[in-house]
Amino acid sequence: MHLATRARYALRMMVDVARHGAAGRPVSLGVVATHTAVSRGYLEHLASSLRNRGLLQGVAGRRGGYRLGRPAAEIRVDEIVSATLGPLSIVDCLGNPELCSKSGDCEGRLLWGLVNADLSAALHRHTLADLLDPAWTEATRRALEHELPRPAAAPNPNRRNACP
Repeated sequence: MHLATRARYALRMMVDVARHGAAGRPVSLGVVATHTAVSRGYLEHLASSLRNRGLLQGVAGRRGGYRLGRPAAEIRVDEIVSATLGPLSIVDCLGNPELCSKSGDCEGRLLWGLVNADLSAALHRHTLADLLDPAWTEATRRALEHELPRPAAAPNPNRRNACP
């Protein structure tokens, strides 16, 4: 299972705007594109969804760009995911039981429902401010050191940009 690119790149965009938009200063999409390695055109599509949910504010003018719609501590990761993907549903039958004739008595659907609820809770538990906090980052890195493979010493220039 993997989270769609839209959600991963939207999170990357929001972290960058939060990091570089100190004191509410707008950050241009060109700058965000450079920092995140996501095309400006793709960021424009994401910005529209995020703006519609009040997570970003557009600022017009020569020094315009985007800034957070609320403080980073008030923006939960699940809001970013749902703004770009809609409601989280790791299998189709959770959100739309009519798609499966077995959904009413399927043990698998119950398990996927638990996994979906756990994932939703984890995304709700974390804010943009958490992701920007070096103490949180270090503690999380230590907690996951045996779960996550280590990156290669030198980045592979041919590797697709698939990181969150």
